[in-house]
Amino acid sequence: MVKIAIYGKGGIGKSTTTSNLSAALSMMGYRVMQIGCDPKADSTKCVMGGVKIPTVLDQLREKGTDGVELEDIVFEGFNGILCVEAGGPTPGIGCAGLGIISALQKLEELDAFEVYKPDIVLYDVLGDVVCGGFAMPIRDGYAEHIFIVTSGEMMALFAASNISRAVDNFKNRGYAKVSGIILNERKVENEDTIVKQFAKEEGHTVIQKIRRSDAVQRAEDLGQTVIEALPDADIAEDYKECARKIMEICEGIELEKCV
Repeated sequence: MVKIAIYGKGGIGKSTTTSNLSAALSMMGYRVMQIGCDPKADSTKCVMGGVKIPTVLDQLREKGTDGVELEDIVFEGFNGILCVEAGGPTPGIGCAGLGIISALQKLEELDAFEVYKPDIVLYDVLGDVVCGGFAMPIRDGYAEHIFIVTSGEMMALFAASNISRAVDNFKNRGYAKVSGIILNERKVENEDTIVKQFAKEEGHTVIQKIRRSDAVQRAEDLGQTVIEALPDADIAEDYKECARKIMEICEGIELEKCV
């Protein structure tokens, strides 16, 4: 089982990227589980046909710790993708990071990975604040590889740098490592150069550029990923190529070009 965390600043396109990667990987024949670790709980919406699924925290609040079963929190979406949303606390009350910890621990307690046997697990994690909860996929062995989504915008790069340093703090403990940078294009002047220089300074590599495209919005208006709604769009090819490169990195093998 390959365990991957996708980090990035809120609003950078992290969830869109993660969902399209899940869809692309599923089309490559992998059994994929996507776990949204953002209090907005909308990571898997476009995989689920535009529907927001019940979150782990909501189910725990409603049914109690002992009353929640896997079928209450794991839902099957496009092409068999298994979808989970950690959820967040009541606004203004509680800690979102602790919510993520509770959700991931519940999945572990219910033996979710053993029951569903996914080939790939993708954690979609908010990277604006890398506190204990949001850093859990890094430090507790849930993920093995971190991919950071950024653009050439200053605040996106600032968040990406924080994520990189947070991962670096745990490198001597055998935890996850940053395996690459994904450039989600925003048409910033000299964006390619800026992000490549950032990656070099952080000791990483830009593995893929996702070109800016209105196909993303058109697909999301349909409640779908680009891979499902507009598979022949140029940006769909970007997501497919990114998925192929991620698996080459994670599995250490060269895959045939995804078509």
